[in-house]
Amino acid sequence: MLFQPMTEGPIAYAPLYGQSVAGSETNVAIGLTRLGKQARWIGRLGEDPFGDLVLRTLAGEGLDVGLAVRDSSAPTGLFFKEFKGYGDPNVYFYRARSAASRLTAADVREEWFAGAKHLHVTGITPALGDGTADAIRIAMNMAREQGLTVSFDPNLRRKLWDEKTARDTLLSLVPLCDLFLPGAEEAEFLLGEMSPDAYGHDFLQMGPSVVALKLGEDGSVGFTGDAILRVPGYRVERVVDTVGAGDAFAAGLLSVMVGPTEDWRTERLPELLLRGLERANVYGALATQFKGDWSGLPSLSELEALMQGKRQTTR
Repeated sequence: MLFQPMTEGPIAYAPLYGQSVAGSETNVAIGLTRLGKQARWIGRLGEDPFGDLVLRTLAGEGLDVGLAVRDSSAPTGLFFKEFKGYGDPNVYFYRARSAASRLTAADVREEWFAGAKHLHVTGITPALGDGTADAIRIAMNMAREQGLTVSFDPNLRRKLWDEKTARDTLLSLVPLCDLFLPGAEEAEFLLGEMSPDAYGHDFLQMGPSVVALKLGEDGSVGFTGDAILRVPGYRVERVVDTVGAGDAFAAGLLSVMVGPTEDWRTERLPELLLRGLERANVYGALATQFKGDWSGLPSLSELEALMQGKRQTTR
């Protein structure tokens, strides 16, 4: 659950809050359904009103939530966003000892991946509890064994764990994915200061087939074994809230690239990646235009109209 003050200013003095559902993997899944894809959400929630609301919201957005687990002895996780009118919002996490923090390798089941083509995970879940990193590692391995492709967004959250543990854990997961999605700041955190091309080369050497490096307003760079693809950013006049932009980028990219596994292993890969990055840049930029992580994301038809420069009929 996400709570945001209804006015800007220090959170300590906010009298009213709006509530919504958020979380990186959730944002990506909702973005994919908005773009016409089917998505299944796997997670652990408290057996409380917040868990009820999460499930109702996700189901209302078209997600399959039939495999979500309810925990009667741990609460649904919470976090708060604080807007002070300048810079990025501050985020405060209350996820320790939540239901999600109790995810372990023993929870991972083959039925999670039945009928699926792709698994998307982030570096947030591994930071939540003692067994969560092992659970994600097992899930990534199991998905690939069943023929799925796997994407991994490190989504670094420094407030959730110490830097050495974060770096070691995130680097250990890179070889288990087919598509790695770091931002420039995350790439520097993992490998030190380097050029974008050097980041792409070094991450590819770890095992992924594709690396998509997010550069914020400067767009993105995609790397495969045979190609480097530079795609300029989509310009917006103002930025309201940057939280969720990386998740929208991931949804835009995956909405193009997820398909037959063999497409990732043929000469079609650079073409897919280029189209995916173009859509991802626009979708990520549009996510900065509203408060909240996903509520304002456009549908596929709206996005295509924007990318083609068409004006939408609204009345």
